[in-house]
Amino acid sequence: MAVLWKFVRVAKYSTTALSPKVTVRGIPSCLRHSSSKSVPSQFAASTCCSNTVEILGKAYPQDDYSNVTKKILSMVGKNLHNKKHHPLWLIKEQVKDHFYKQYTGHRGTPLFSVYDSLSPVVTAQQNFDSLLIPQNHDSRKKEDNYYLNRDHMLRAHTSAHQWDLIHSGLDAFLAVGDVYRRDTIDNTHYPVFHQMEGVRLFSCHELFLNIKDGEGLQLFEQGHRTAHKQECHTMEAVRLVEFNLKQVLTKLMTHLFGDGLQVRWVDCYFPFTHPSFEMEINFQGEWMEVLGCGVMEQQLVNSAGAQDKIGWAFGLGLERLAMILYDIPDIRLFWSEDERFLKQFIVPHIWQKIKFMPLSKYPPLINDISFWLPSEAYSKNDFYDLVRTIGGDLIEKVVLVDEFTHPKTKKVSHCYRIIYRHPERTLTQDEVHHIHQAIEESAVQELGVEGRF
Repeated sequence: MAVLWKFVRVAKYSTTALSPKVTVRGIPSCLRHSSSKSVPSQFAASTCCSNTVEILGKAYPQDDYSNVTKKILSMVGKNLHNKKHHPLWLIKEQVKDHFYKQYTGHRGTPLFSVYDSLSPVVTAQQNFDSLLIPQNHDSRKKEDNYYLNRDHMLRAHTSAHQWDLIHSGLDAFLAVGDVYRRDTIDNTHYPVFHQMEGVRLFSCHELFLNIKDGEGLQLFEQGHRTAHKQECHTMEAVRLVEFNLKQVLTKLMTHLFGDGLQVRWVDCYFPFTHPSFEMEINFQGEWMEVLGCGVMEQQLVNSAGAQDKIGWAFGLGLERLAMILYDIPDIRLFWSEDERFLKQFIVPHIWQKIKFMPLSKYPPLINDISFWLPSEAYSKNDFYDLVRTIGGDLIEKVVLVDEFTHPKTKKVSHCYRIIYRHPERTLTQDEVHHIHQAIEESAVQELGVEGRF
């Protein structure tokens, strides 16, 4: 795996907070067409009297919002999507190849430019404000994000680059990168995963070019916001943008999964797109959501300097597509350095069909942990983060199996079931015992819980 979490090292590693100074050296990237230069990850930690975190060559002062962990920082710059013959690289290259060939400009050059080396460190303004996400929106919470400090964070989505790229004058682009979210622990969720953002803007001439009597149609009006359109958009413009968006994505999924693919659209809501949809595909008899998309909020487009245009945006998860396409059962495998996993994706061309052959299924070891919650605010994601920090990729799943409120004291107790399983070898109970004990001790010290061990 990317990090071998041996129990001797883990037992000593029992804090989720950063040491006073953490350094991750790397080379920040500039915006460039089809950029693919990776940021090397050379992780080192050291103590210092200055309360800062250094990442990608820049130091950030810590404050009451700082919650990024050493485990997460060790993954910054891995850039799996740029690692040749990695399954995430294969998916990225397939999507990129499809867009390059399917959509060209007047001179036959690719219409969409691709940016896959943008720094994962962004401001809260880029990650939230530029997307019109309200100040009190749940998605801003510390419980769900990795903050360097109150103003800087590890991006929670590639949408954080939308405004900047549009402001630079781009009308059509794909942005690819690693994103970071605090989340539950199971075989489909991981605190670091990879997204691809797509954006397309249209002028009035471009949108209505092939429409009969299109010269009389307009992009904008002074109307009212409804469930079907924004107040500033004409219904004709919205319908054409929706049609183009769904056509683009249906073609992409059909190209990836084959002509027999069934697609359906589900209405939903994203803070930065309206109206918006989720695409679900029917794969092996099961409907699965693979991406979210919608008409871009015109206020966002206007503020980025493209007031005379209307557009769409989509975001898809590379891991989700790769797990479906290659039948990869566990998201942790993407971080594996086991040759038995990696060599399966060394193919002569990116479109070669691959059927993942599972590694030997090693038995799980299961341990429960129970504790009384502190009187102050407690977040399950804090506990999940602590477990991941100590147990690393030995943790397959964490489930809250029991919640109890004492009838007299009104104190609340949680019982979590932690499933340990190494993707590449058999774990011993002795190894797991040391890790589990470290989790118990750290939960008491770092989260203020009262153990019922």
